[in-house]
Amino acid sequence: MITLAVIAAGFAYLFFRIRTGLISAIQVQKLKDGLYYMEYNGDYGFDRFLEQGGADSDLEVARFVGKDLLGGLVIPGFKTGKFGCSTLTARNEKGGVMYGRNFDWMECTAMVINSKPANGYTSVSTVNLDFLDLGTEYDPDKILSRVISAASLYAPMDGINEEGLCVAVLMIDDPDATDQDTGKPGITTTTAVRLLHDKAANVEEAIGLLEQYDMHASAGMMLHLALIDRSGRSVAVEYVNNEMSVIETPVVTNFYLTPGEKYGIGTAQSHTRYDMLMTHLSEQPVMDMEDMKEAMASVSKNNFGEFASTEWTVVYDQDTGELRYYHRENYDDYMTFSIE
Repeated sequence: MITLAVIAAGFAYLFFRIRTGLISAIQVQKLKDGLYYMEYNGDYGFDRFLEQGGADSDLEVARFVGKDLLGGLVIPGFKTGKFGCSTLTARNEKGGVMYGRNFDWMECTAMVINSKPANGYTSVSTVNLDFLDLGTEYDPDKILSRVISAASLYAPMDGINEEGLCVAVLMIDDPDATDQDTGKPGITTTTAVRLLHDKAANVEEAIGLLEQYDMHASAGMMLHLALIDRSGRSVAVEYVNNEMSVIETPVVTNFYLTPGEKYGIGTAQSHTRYDMLMTHLSEQPVMDMEDMKEAMASVSKNNFGEFASTEWTVVYDQDTGELRYYHRENYDDYMTFSIE
């Protein structure tokens, strides 16, 4: 947690950042209990993060953000626990691409972020603020909370950019953790999502960018990425034996899809969800946003009783840039966001 000593140490610089525009770049509003919306328009230092060599750990990311974006204010490290998720890609009746994403975890504080970087694509992404140790203590009416919320730009779990590229992080239940060491600059899982949102227009460009970095798993967990673009190309990116693997697939859950010794390792329930979504897709290959919502609701956590809930479900229309956000499995109500 952030102590009074830490707050006092950073207060002088905090007022400097207020004068130089950080506060005006951050606009936060509460949407409902446990859910916030932030708009950030301007430079959040990500190009400098890449230029100085990225990061090999969440702690290095936190230190960079504290030094560069917050001017030396110490921020909590990134942290997480086990989570289970599902993604699905389908076509709509016009031939466009629909995408669904469930984020399964215990009850948490979430933030939807509309980021408009000084040098990159506009994107809308979702962050679990508990991973930043903000959680229930987060209060956007307090200047310090609002300033530190800028760190959430470095911890997206999923989202879409203005070019229609969707990216999501999913856990694999494996004691190994990705920690590549091939001599390339380092990047962590969540900062890889930010990289792809800011810099990649499609899956091909995303893969090309990822190939330039050594991946280091956020929170020391085994994670893989689901990438989907407007052409309909849908892949999982995994890391096995120090090498990046790309698998074409319309469904990603929480087990390895890379052929070989790791294939299938993951939770039993993730195999069940994968099979359910593949069956759903075979029976209904053409979906609108309502159909996609129903498909994702069919594999939400209320159907299994393993976790507290599916904390969010997002349905994306990748052609229009429209997002429908469903909070904590309330599938009768949604909020609409768009890439602007």
